[in-house]
Amino acid sequence: MERKRIVILGAGLSGHTVARYLGRWVGKKHDIVVVSPNAKWNWIPSNIWVGVGEMTEQQVTFELAPVYKKLHIDFRQARAISIHPDGNDNQARPHVTIEYTDSERAGKTDIIDYDFLVNATGPKLNFNATPGLGPEHGHTVSVCTATHALEANARLQENIAALKAGQTRTFVIGTGHGMCTCQGAAFEYIYNIDHTLREAKVRNKARIIWISNEYELGDFGMGGVHLHRGGYVTNGKVFAESMMVERGMQWITRAHVSKVESGVIHYELLDGSQNELKFDFAMLIPPFAGVGLKAYAKDGSDITDKLFAPNSMMRVDADYTAKPYEDWSKHDWPRTYQTPTHKNIFAVGIAFAPPHPISKPMKSPNGTPISPTPPRTGMPSATMGKAVAGSIRDMLRGAIEPTRHASMGEMGAACVASTGSHIFKGTAATMTVFPVVPDYDTYPDYGRDMSLTFGEIGLAGHWMKYILHHVFLYQAKLRFGWWLLPD
Repeated sequence: MERKRIVILGAGLSGHTVARYLGRWVGKKHDIVVVSPNAKWNWIPSNIWVGVGEMTEQQVTFELAPVYKKLHIDFRQARAISIHPDGNDNQARPHVTIEYTDSERAGKTDIIDYDFLVNATGPKLNFNATPGLGPEHGHTVSVCTATHALEANARLQENIAALKAGQTRTFVIGTGHGMCTCQGAAFEYIYNIDHTLREAKVRNKARIIWISNEYELGDFGMGGVHLHRGGYVTNGKVFAESMMVERGMQWITRAHVSKVESGVIHYELLDGSQNELKFDFAMLIPPFAGVGLKAYAKDGSDITDKLFAPNSMMRVDADYTAKPYEDWSKHDWPRTYQTPTHKNIFAVGIAFAPPHPISKPMKSPNGTPISPTPPRTGMPSATMGKAVAGSIRDMLRGAIEPTRHASMGEMGAACVASTGSHIFKGTAATMTVFPVVPDYDTYPDYGRDMSLTFGEIGLAGHWMKYILHHVFLYQAKLRFGWWLLPD
């Protein structure tokens, strides 16, 4: 068998999943190269706990190079700059151009040719979309990376000290733009803030406010959801609102954060009104975009718009035809994540371009889009990654087309929003949804299988989140028998 090379751009959840399965299946017979600008892997769901001081950075990260060495994977700490899917005058084979980010080779470029390419670059955290947003050049904190979460906790502890000194404080958690996704991370963080303030016995001096681009609480970018709970069906709005009412939280929905100044959030509502909200501590999730990869044809002409959507995410086997919301279907969503122009290129996780939102798009009278974009993190990312790894394995063995499918219209997802990391204290809201993209043909009442779509609150879910933290890190570190564990 001729030796082939698979290049994986990105080592987040989806890219790492592709790498570890291909490493196990074909790592001795073929070359696998992983390119990532970060030396460490980060279990992002547990950044929430880092952001309230319940875990350290070391508990949620590990070095990638020693792990990949176990599977004979060549790890390059670098960022991808461009894709040349048909080669060029200097290099006939398909290849990518990379720029190293490690301390020894920082700034140096290289090219890596490939037989198969997987784009798993993840999102660009687009803090610049909202003036004043973000921890680096703005006035808000973030939990999107472990480093961000450490800073968030430092700011949180400063505010707790002020509360203990008798001052009052306003905490604002949510989304920092009208087109954000990943509401679930902010949703979990706000409950951890509440829990931490109660543990510090200062909750009575704090005002906690949720601000989101969701039309209603509990939308999560999934077009809303109905849940089976305690023998009856309720909607996500009631589920989410009841949790906030119980904890004395306030909420603002249908909001686009347009600007953040020191201590003041400026936001526009779906009705077009302009508003201000004063704060002492704010954690607002930024919108996501593609990382900005370029693509070039053999003659050097720019073909970026052929491989990528305007948001810099890669086009795959989805139906990108513009159509009315009423005509959207689960069949619009990709199944194989193979690009239509090049059969040896795939994109997974945040890197692929969704065909349309899941929630209905809405605009204010001013023309401002205010509605969530589709979630593609967590379980869906891992499921896509394993499916693409299986397809590439089979194509290396002679299959003509991808053999594995992972449509978001045919897969479920689970979200566990837990407070605190102590195994005997805290609680969690557990929610499972099947499928992620509603399927009204199969499930005409609610678009989802209600026997697999449910929500519960309690200590059991908290234990589940705690256990999953350790299980997924064990699996990601390629410890003994990792392949037997669920993704």
